[in-house]
Order: sequence, then structure tokens, then C-alpha cells
Amino acid sequence: MNYDEYPEFPRWEKNFTARSGEGLTIRNLSVRDMRWPTSLGAHGSDAMHTDPDYSCAYVVIYTMNDNEGHGLTFTLGRGTDIVVQAVHALSHLVVGQDAADIFNDFGAFWRKLTSETQLRWIGPEKGVMHLATAAIVNALWDLWARIQHKPLWKLIADMEPEQLVRCIDFRYITDVITPEEAVKILRERKPNRDRMEREALTRGYPAYTTQVGWLGYSNETVTQLCHKYLSEGFTAFKLKVGQDLQDDKRRCKLVRSIIGDDKILMVDANQNWDVQEAIAWMKELAVFKPLWIEEPTSPDDVLGHLAVSKALAPLGISVATGEMCANRVMFKQFLQSGAMQYCQIDSARIGGVNEILAVYLMAYKLGVKVCPHAGGVGLCEMVQHLQLFDYICLSQTSEGRFIEYVDQQHEHFVNPVHVRNSHYMPPKAPGYSTELRREAAEGYEWPVGSEWQKLFASGKFQDPKHVPTLPPTKH
Repeated sequence: MNYDEYPEFPRWEKNFTARSGEGLTIRNLSVRDMRWPTSLGAHGSDAMHTDPDYSCAYVVIYTMNDNEGHGLTFTLGRGTDIVVQAVHALSHLVVGQDAADIFNDFGAFWRKLTSETQLRWIGPEKGVMHLATAAIVNALWDLWARIQHKPLWKLIADMEPEQLVRCIDFRYITDVITPEEAVKILRERKPNRDRMEREALTRGYPAYTTQVGWLGYSNETVTQLCHKYLSEGFTAFKLKVGQDLQDDKRRCKLVRSIIGDDKILMVDANQNWDVQEAIAWMKELAVFKPLWIEEPTSPDDVLGHLAVSKALAPLGISVATGEMCANRVMFKQFLQSGAMQYCQIDSARIGGVNEILAVYLMAYKLGVKVCPHAGGVGLCEMVQHLQLFDYICLSQTSEGRFIEYVDQQHEHFVNPVHVRNSHYMPPKAPGYSTELRREAAEGYEWPVGSEWQKLFASGKFQDPKHVPTLPPTKH
């Protein structure tokens, strides 16, 4: 790319291969339980998660030469402490390793991290252990991008196909795509990379907003937010549904009356329905012409999603899912079967960047659009990098594709997202955009942070030190 044409952007250097013995031995890994009191305003509320406190397990990796990598995995409050303990349980596989050796064979390291012979019994690439894996892996990618002085999307986009493919563990998915096929696809798309990068830097990547649609919001709040995001150029809006059909009809009608019939409307049930219930419910909402129903049933039910997809296709309603999909194998089955028309990777759900790259490659080969989930702490910051990779190196289009945008907690990050005219503008700072500001880390660490201490004192939250416990059972 000729950066003389774009003087406002950094002149990123070409990739270099990390070398061992240059102070990149990992000397420490810290993890903190970070929580924000979003339940007080019903922010993030949906049919299944009525009172979420947006949270994350926040990992920082330190090398001997004082480089840092910051990573996180998103949670909803209670249970974050369990993910933190899972990170501690995995840390012995990371501390003492040379980061250069990890980066030079990242796929092999990822397999080692997810295949620890005892820990995998309580979570073979799923559940709490995989959430912890994502936090660690995301921190490692942030470290790598910082060392190379590039934003993560640029680090990946500049990789030779063989180097990128070496970061992926293809075990369990070679019946859909092999390493050789992945290299071939990336090589075929490579001639257009510079053009796609120029377009991304100037135009950005389209977004849709869920901020208008939280289930706990009043009519007045929904109306105000719809007008706000229309004025900012948004053309796609998502509503949470699934608790009360008549209320869903009322809210869909309200939003349609404001945004008009020319704008895109999506709806999201957050796994609240049985299969037949989902079909019947969506037939009632079809009059509002939603583009998709998101997570209509259990996130593990591939055949259930397929049944919903087939039943709703004649109505012009697609199925979107993936934010709680456990791993690349589940994604493989959703993609193979036709159970999803929109693939929603989550940057903190499956095992970090490495596994997400595998999903992107499968989705590209099988012709399924990727529209990332980003409704949580740090998710917008991370998924913009991943979707830019797809735009530059794989799909090379944004037609019919969006990144979710939720306007919450961005102010707590050192390098927050920049959305202009409803488009994510590519990050320029080195790393994965995952570093929390020091004031945020000190203020919102649970339960010792200064902001939590204020809330405990106000009586809005109960200090866990004062939670009553039952006396021990007498025998």
C-alpha cells in the first residue's frame, strides 16, 4: 500500500518474524475481575438476561523486557470470579514461555493451551475454560501486535497465507477446510488486499446498533435513541424480543414507525424459545419485516436452528446465531447444515483470535456472511479488527454485512472504537484495542474498586462482605 496517498495514517513496517532470546520471555500474567453496574439502567437487558452487570476477566501479560499484552473475555457479573480462577489454572502454560516461540507456531501453542490433559476434562474447548482461554489468547495477540507496532487487523492482513494458517488448529474441521485449502483461498484473495485496505481506511466498515433495543428500556428511551442513531447515519437497528408477544409487537411497531420501512430491523430472542415456539412467534412478527431472528433457541441446537431457518425462509426472515457457540466444531455444523444465514462470531466466546480465524475461513468457503456480535465490554473494540481482516483478506465486501455497535463502556479503554457516520473507522494504535485505562481498572475491579465502594455505601449494591451466610450444618 502506498501511504503517501494517506499521510494521516501511520507507515506500518512490514512483518518481521519474532526472534527468541530478545527479552520476550513471559514473566507474569495477571487477571482481574472487572464489573460495571449496568443493571441499574437496564442496559444490556434481554429475554434471558434481565439484569446484567457488564463485566470481563481482564488479563495482562508481561515480558522480561516490559512489553505488555492486554486481553479480556466478556461476562455478565456473577461468575466472572470463576473465569478468573480458570485463567489462573491455565497460567502455568503461559508464564515462562518465550512469546517469540509462541508466535512462530501459534497454532501448536493454541492446541497445547486447549488440550492440557487434566483441565480439558472440565471443558474441552467450551464453557468456562474456553472463556479463560480466549482472555489469555487475546492478550497474546495484543502483545504480538504491540511488538510489531501495528493494530491487530494490520498485523493479520500483512501476514503471508502460510504464516496466518500456521496460527490455526485445524483439528476437527479438515472435513470442511484443510490448511492447504486455506492457503489457496488467501493466496487467491491477496491481489486485492491493498485496494480493500485503502477502502477500509477511507470509508470504514458499516455498523448496526442494538442500543435502541434493550428489553428493559421505556418507550421514551427507545424513541429518543432511535432518533439519535438515525441522526448519526445508522440504517440498521436491532430489538430484543422474546418475553411477551404483544409487547414485542408494540415495540416493533414503535421502532418501525420511527425508522421507516426503508431501514433494516433485526430481532434477537437470546435463546428464550423452544423450536416450534420460535417459529410461531416469528410468524407473528413477520409483518414488521425483520431481516433476521437472532438466537431463536438453544445455542447448541443445530437441528433446531435448521428447522427455524426452513420455516421462516418463505417469510424472508433469516437466522443469525453464534455469540454463544462453544467452538469451531459447533460453528462447522451450523455452517455445513444451513442452520445459520448470518454467522455471529464473538471475540471473547470461542478460544480467541486463532479459533475465530478458522470460523471466518469456513464461513467464506461455505458462503455464509459473518456479522460479529459486539454487545459487551470490549467486544466492539476487538471485533472491528477481526471484521477488517475479513474485508481485506477474505470476503472483500461489506455488502449485507455489519458489525454490531453498542455505545457502552468505550470510555474506559485507552483506544476506544471510533464510529463515524455509522461506520467503524479502522484503529491506528498498535494492539488489539483491549487495554483498560488505569482509572477504570482501579475503579471497577470487583469488589474492591473505588466505584464499587461508592455503590456499596449508597446502598444500590450489597457489599459481598456483608452477605449473610447460613451457619454450618450440625451432625
